[in-house]
Amino acid sequence: MPAPVTILLVEDDAVIRRSVTMALERYGYRVTAAADGLTGLELFREGRHDLLLLDVMLPGLDGIGLCRRIRETSMDPVLMMSARGDALDVVSGLEAGADDYVVKPVDTAVLVARIRSLLRRATFTPAPGPAAGPVLDRPGLSDPLDRSEGPGRDRHARLVFGDLAIDTGGLEVFRAGEPVALAPTELRLLLEFAANPGIVLDRQTLLRDVWDYGWDGDSRVVDLCVQRLRKKIGAERIETVRGFGYKLRR
Repeated sequence: MPAPVTILLVEDDAVIRRSVTMALERYGYRVTAAADGLTGLELFREGRHDLLLLDVMLPGLDGIGLCRRIRETSMDPVLMMSARGDALDVVSGLEAGADDYVVKPVDTAVLVARIRSLLRRATFTPAPGPAAGPVLDRPGLSDPLDRSEGPGRDRHARLVFGDLAIDTGGLEVFRAGEPVALAPTELRLLLEFAANPGIVLDRQTLLRDVWDYGWDGDSRVVDLCVQRLRKKIGAERIETVRGFGYKLRR
């Protein structure tokens, strides 16, 4: 049997912490809980967790600061919880590196759906078949993605856009030959753009295909994830088409 998914929950309200823990355990998740940000950071450093569920307002070290500290060493999925859903809370959490957020009080079914969506993004395998975009297909180049193995190798696993190289099989990204660390959502977003180079993708399409939202979610998560991605792969690589969405430049 596969090991149960482990979630690190950091929530200072004892009632919410207990109720969320019990609800997630009913769904088969293993939950480690902390009541403040510093304890949460210590637990994060001590053990392996599949997903982190962080409240924004925490004593000692708030959820925004905790998320930033986590992102210094880890690309594990992070889901933020905000009591108010204020724009400032949401934006600050997403800018700190969170993948998504929920507003408290949150329905258990909604919370579990968001968790499952994040876990799928973190563990997904790209569909087989030719990928769109330029292909680096000359063996012998001094490129970190050149994995020539003779006949039968997948020539469509390596996409190149300027100085950006994407290994869609190994899920690795390089810029100017240097590896780029991407959070699961950032990687899914980049792969979605790379599968549709030069094509404008609107925010609702990205919410559906990257965030797995079957409804009209908050488009701020798209804008801020694009912003973070630009910082890592080059601001000029993803173009804003005002009034429509974004596209990856060929």
